[in-house]
Amino acid sequence: MRWLRPSVPREVRDRLRLERGERVLAHADSREGPLVSTDRALHLPDGRRVSWQDIDRARWDADGEAFSFTEEGAGERVYTVPDPGRLAETVHERVTATIVVSHRGELPEGGSGFRLVARRPPGGAEVDWRVHLDDGLDPDDPRVREAVGRELAAVRERTGV
Repeated sequence: MRWLRPSVPREVRDRLRLERGERVLAHADSREGPLVSTDRALHLPDGRRVSWQDIDRARWDADGEAFSFTEEGAGERVYTVPDPGRLAETVHERVTATIVVSHRGELPEGGSGFRLVARRPPGGAEVDWRVHLDDGLDPDDPRVREAVGRELAAVRERTGV
């Protein structure tokens, strides 16, 4: 049996800064330049790499051409990808695979809340908990801090993570 690997054009492959043992899974051309997914990261047209566990949300528009994702600490990025091929499937699978626990918490007074997400890098063992507050919530508000701390302790106790 012969395994077929995605054929990345030589000029794109030469620009990639792959880590030792990192494997290319899929690629697609965007109007902004090539996007390459590997088993460890999404490589962007500007040469940056974003580890899968650092992508909070990724989505394709209804037409399938606009690909956007939110990178932890860096905000949203948008690319126009006329023919995504396997890239869409690979991005979804890789981002989802890093999520160990995802839990929605609410503030006691209701209306607003937060997400608690435990992420693990591909092939890694260390789990990193992240808190995503709803818009308008102040991370320095003692009530928010208390609610998040209480909920995080309960989720960790329930899941063992």
